[in-house]
Amino acid sequence: MSSVFEKRSNGIVEARPKITVSDLTMAYGDSVVMQNLNFTVNERDIFIIMGGSGSGKSTLLRHLVGLQEPAQGTISYRGTSAGFWEMPPPERERLLRRFGVLYQGGALWSSMTLAENVALPLQEYAAAVGAEEISGLSSLKLALVGLAGFEDYYPSEISGGMTKRAGLARAMALDPDILFFDEPSAGLDPISSRRLDDLILDLRDSLRTTIVVVTHELASIFAIGNNSVFLDAQSKTMIASGNPKRLLAESKDPRVLAFLTRGEETSRG
Repeated sequence: MSSVFEKRSNGIVEARPKITVSDLTMAYGDSVVMQNLNFTVNERDIFIIMGGSGSGKSTLLRHLVGLQEPAQGTISYRGTSAGFWEMPPPERERLLRRFGVLYQGGALWSSMTLAENVALPLQEYAAAVGAEEISGLSSLKLALVGLAGFEDYYPSEISGGMTKRAGLARAMALDPDILFFDEPSAGLDPISSRRLDDLILDLRDSLRTTIVVVTHELASIFAIGNNSVFLDAQSKTMIASGNPKRLLAESKDPRVLAFLTRGEETSRG
């Protein structure tokens, strides 16, 4: 169960759904990737999409950010009355602007400074904002990820960990309701990875943002995740969901335990 709750007038405390996935089937043509996916991402979750190689983690992320249409089923978001693909195109476009995405490599434009990279979404979607204000907002977003003073640096002039943080600053440019991360720790050393995990936790708490993360890194899964779904390539469906620490302590499925312990013997007292 998620750790994020809403207190109702009758005193009952319930989770507040942010993303609801119902009977989802993902496929490429006639080739089914995953089917019968049913899970909820709650408000202010750090939700982990995990599973072995080839289980469809990145494909699921593409569905959640509206880049790929389901073969079957629906994905709906809080504040909307229909599934994403049932909405009129203009409404879908407005919803997409509430998302921020951090791709594996940071996906920064090498010919632009960090400030210019962060400014791109603002220039595209915030036409009423002046150049001076955009510059200030770019500096603010970079400062939030620990890159104050690096506005005029180019991606080639900073480390891999800094590149990830700059990509995160750009993903945050439009103050998104939901942030999506695709393998944020990929290619980072353990210290940089731990710093990024700490930053993700800080952003969730300070900005009250819901975060969805695709990752296979155990340290990150247990450090930041409070909710999750486990995709199994063999059965082509989800076989577990919930807090990763609880899954480690309580799951009896050998596939889940093998992933969460990387095959090591687990002590569950």
